[in-house]
Amino acid sequence: MSQTPNPTVREVNFDGLVGPTHNYSGLAHGNVASMTHEGLVANPREAALQGLEKMKSLMDAGYAQGVLPPQQRPDLGALRALGFTGSDARVLARAAEEAPQVLRAVCSASSMWTANAATVTPSVDAPDRRVHFTPANLQSSFHRYLEPATTGRVLASMFRDERFFAHHPVLPSTPAFSDEGAANHTRLAGDHGEPGVHLYVYGRQAFGGDGVEPKRFPARQTLEASQAVARQHGLEASQTVFAQQHPEAIDAGVFHNDVIAVGNGPVLLYHEYAFRDEQGTLDALRARMASPLIPVRVPVEAVSLDDAVASYLFNSQLLSNPDGTMTLVVPGECQEREAVWRCLQDHLLAGNNPIAEVVVKDVKQSMRNGGGPACLRLRVALSDEERAAVSGRVLLDDALHGELTAWVERHYRDRLAPADLADPALAHETLTALDELTRLLKLGSVYPFQL
Repeated sequence: MSQTPNPTVREVNFDGLVGPTHNYSGLAHGNVASMTHEGLVANPREAALQGLEKMKSLMDAGYAQGVLPPQQRPDLGALRALGFTGSDARVLARAAEEAPQVLRAVCSASSMWTANAATVTPSVDAPDRRVHFTPANLQSSFHRYLEPATTGRVLASMFRDERFFAHHPVLPSTPAFSDEGAANHTRLAGDHGEPGVHLYVYGRQAFGGDGVEPKRFPARQTLEASQAVARQHGLEASQTVFAQQHPEAIDAGVFHNDVIAVGNGPVLLYHEYAFRDEQGTLDALRARMASPLIPVRVPVEAVSLDDAVASYLFNSQLLSNPDGTMTLVVPGECQEREAVWRCLQDHLLAGNNPIAEVVVKDVKQSMRNGGGPACLRLRVALSDEERAAVSGRVLLDDALHGELTAWVERHYRDRLAPADLADPALAHETLTALDELTRLLKLGSVYPFQL
């Protein structure tokens, strides 16, 4: 399908606000960082402020920046659905005593990683010329399966003008249609306003396939889910490439494609073990893209899979600059791994590619749970007219940043251990904070307790 380029289209990064129950419960099987740091004492206030600092610094550098609110946690409704009854305090106490892992799950603050929130297709690629959204079902883990209903309400509130935005239902929450959102989706094009090609990366096939899958950790994304999302958004075969993630990468802790590859514009920065069929994936992209693909390959000799996972080099933000260069925003952990830092300096910055700058950000609170700079944002390409149609007060400016910072400092604790999750005062603090946040962001009633 041929669409006309729109010169006003610009990428907006919508970062997730870290929730007040940010903690280290080690809930994500296959996420090495999450499992390694299980039981540590977290600092929700620091985590939220680190995220806001990253948003503000990118906004100050000229990148369009938005915010997404956290989920309502603890999810007392989920506990009641599982048979816990009585007052809120009684429900929490029983859960802590009888099912502590379930309590940890309903207190998860993992919605901060909005790369998992949904898959987005910009209007320049869609047949109806609207921006399309499908919330991810996240069915592969209970603590994330709880998110899509609220995510859908939040996105529908922010992008509510039906002239510009289209919202699709969550895929069936079954293993066959396991969908982890934009963390396994990359759009490549010469420019954000140019028609693009959508790279969907999956870990396994639910129906058929040759059975080559990871052996140690689960493959979370299915081919069938990726294909269904592409159909929902009206994409044609000429606009899509479906590639299998390398099973060895998943077994090394690469639970999403955005932990081993990142793309933006015409650039695809990827590890040698990102795709099971590396050459076939590149050939398919080249055959479909209107502009030349610029692949930037990092060989395993330069960065091992272990170093890639520990540093989250590929879970960095790749941002387009007006002069055609790109900026790579990496977590501080990249400086701590000699091979990774050397690769950034000698292979990427000194290489023949558009990556001209590396910016280091401290997101340690997120990294300990297995999420780097790229996990924290959902990319939405919007034209001038579409940006003007965004509802609420969710596009970041200095005033909003200041108010959100003050809101965090008022409501967030500076210490939270897993044992604290049963505290009924925490539940009350969280509801109070979220009620104030929806007024601050002018989103209306999006949380279960507000409906």
